[in-house]
Amino acid sequence: MSVNPDDPRVIKTRQQLVQAFNELVGEKRNFYSISVHDIAAQAAVNRTTFYAHFQDKYHFLEYWKTEKFKIFVNGRLPEDASFNADSLRTLIQTVFDFLLQARQYSTPGDKQFEAIFENAIQKELHRLLLKWLHGENQQSFTPDKVETKALVVSWGVFGSALQWSRNPQSRSVEWMVEEINEVIWADLASFFDQRTR
Repeated sequence: MSVNPDDPRVIKTRQQLVQAFNELVGEKRNFYSISVHDIAAQAAVNRTTFYAHFQDKYHFLEYWKTEKFKIFVNGRLPEDASFNADSLRTLIQTVFDFLLQARQYSTPGDKQFEAIFENAIQKELHRLLLKWLHGENQQSFTPDKVETKALVVSWGVFGSALQWSRNPQSRSVEWMVEEINEVIWADLASFFDQRTR
């Protein structure tokens, strides 16, 4: 059964499921021991309702992590923020902080979900960068060129932050953010320069 994600009832049900999961994580302190049955019972919905919204627990976890990342980003960078070097720096810093925080709360049993969580974060980062670049593009580049630029930048930021989060003592987060911002902004600046030619 397919649901319309913009339907207010769907939004409300998904919020209930996310809230229920957050409560369960607070109690159990891990993801792996929480079942679909647990989530549905905590949200006071039946399992059929859960499966109307999500294919399985893994699909739900990807949605949950995406929503957490969106909230984290929106707490630091408003949805309508204009795209500039400062916004990019804030976004990079936010990705680093989010990954470090997520790693601090991860338990050994949760490692099986790391790829799902990483995929969710990278996809949301890509979505935001694509929105920014489309807003700046104004038909100067093909959609494929804009898509490629957003893909490369999102993976560059995310991959750097992910690698750093595995050993944060290697370099300070401030140094990493400034270096990555400099490299990426230099690349994006050429994108904007070409736009005006």
